[in-house]
Amino acid sequence: MVQTIFSDTIVALSTPPGAGALAVIRLSGPDAIAITAAVFSKKSFANAAGHTLHYGALRDPNNGEILDEVVAALYRSPKSFTREDAVEISCHGSDYVVRQVLALLLRHGARLAEAGEFTKRAFLNGAMDLAQAEAIADLIAADSALSHRVALNQLRGGFSQELRDLRARLIKFAALLELELDFGEEDVEFADRTGLALLLAEVRGVVLGLLRSFELGNVIKNGITTVIAGQPNAGKSTLLNALLREERAIVSAIPGTTRDFIEDEVSIDGLRFRFVDTAGLRDNPADEVEAIGVRRTRQRVSQAALLLYLFDLTEMGPAEVESEIQELTAGLELPVIAVGNKTDLATPEAQAAFAAKFQADQKFPAVQVPLVLLAAGQNQGLEALQTALLTQVRGSALENTDSATIVTNVRHARALETAASHLAAVQAGLDTGFGTELLAADLRHALAALGEITGEISSEDLLTSIFTQFCIGK
Repeated sequence: MVQTIFSDTIVALSTPPGAGALAVIRLSGPDAIAITAAVFSKKSFANAAGHTLHYGALRDPNNGEILDEVVAALYRSPKSFTREDAVEISCHGSDYVVRQVLALLLRHGARLAEAGEFTKRAFLNGAMDLAQAEAIADLIAADSALSHRVALNQLRGGFSQELRDLRARLIKFAALLELELDFGEEDVEFADRTGLALLLAEVRGVVLGLLRSFELGNVIKNGITTVIAGQPNAGKSTLLNALLREERAIVSAIPGTTRDFIEDEVSIDGLRFRFVDTAGLRDNPADEVEAIGVRRTRQRVSQAALLLYLFDLTEMGPAEVESEIQELTAGLELPVIAVGNKTDLATPEAQAAFAAKFQADQKFPAVQVPLVLLAAGQNQGLEALQTALLTQVRGSALENTDSATIVTNVRHARALETAASHLAAVQAGLDTGFGTELLAADLRHALAALGEITGEISSEDLLTSIFTQFCIGK
């Protein structure tokens, strides 16, 4: 049996609050089984084997009152989530029942768990590292297929193992450098500088690759902010409603109906898009309120990850569309999809002519802007737009999320940035012939930064910051 580091027993509701068919109340700690046994009708519970289920009644020993009939799952240390003795009580999901059961368990020696305390105990008891613990929160919050897949990969420890391998290789050289410091007066070199340079190049390459993956990871975790912009009455609100499949925005033939931005999310083939409907762009707004809306539209475009420039196919020509897009995205490295709306009002010949001229005459400074033609009001052409959206944000890394390590956590990205900076300093020191003391110091800082990700090096403040973001019962 593993000796845990906690002497108290915690309890909390692990299912969402509110009435439901069932509620799960979790206990963990040295007295979890004894506390449950004291109020449980199953006399053999205290001596039962781990990983067993027991049906019985919860009874208040003071007055003999039965609170509920429950199923209690018993887990013995170290074979539990927290590596402590643990019990999970499945009772009926009445708010009243849950309150009464919690109060009963508290009276018999448990204390209410803090936010994330079960997972924190699992980490401190060695059941997982810090990166895996954070992956649990990501898994709970996952709301798309890709975010679920990436969180699950991290929970399984692939990212952590990659970091441990990097640290292990660097530690060998760090130890040799520290040895040189011990024999500083004898002017000897234990660490082969050529071998260290080769290792640094390899490790820096891996760290920088992980950092580059953060841009993709951030998209997977937080979604792609996609701004819908264009002139008044182009059909931006209609397109938003069509993409969301609900009447989210007010649609009117009166230009300038949308004065502020409206946003909502939708998942397309496992990727989460946050669509933002904005005020129509025109040089002479009707009033000050509309003028404020136009300014906010331009600001929102500058913060976007992707722009849908929507235009009325019957009102604008290819050159005008290109000019508007260039003006709106000046100074921005922003992917754009040109979306021609109201195909129901244009002949097939006119649509083909517009598409041919738009593609042939493009003079965008970067890549060509793809064109999608649709009729948002009739829900026509939305599949083509969804395909264009996925094409714009998908890359080879996204197609290989099953095997690739993808960084989704801001804390991890910052630690990797710190590690990369110190590794670059070690390399610069080697190139310029710095002394062993400076090389060793930078290498120690790089190792510390990598260790912070998995929790091999951590502070109480860091742990508190991380685990207070969890829900109480986790």
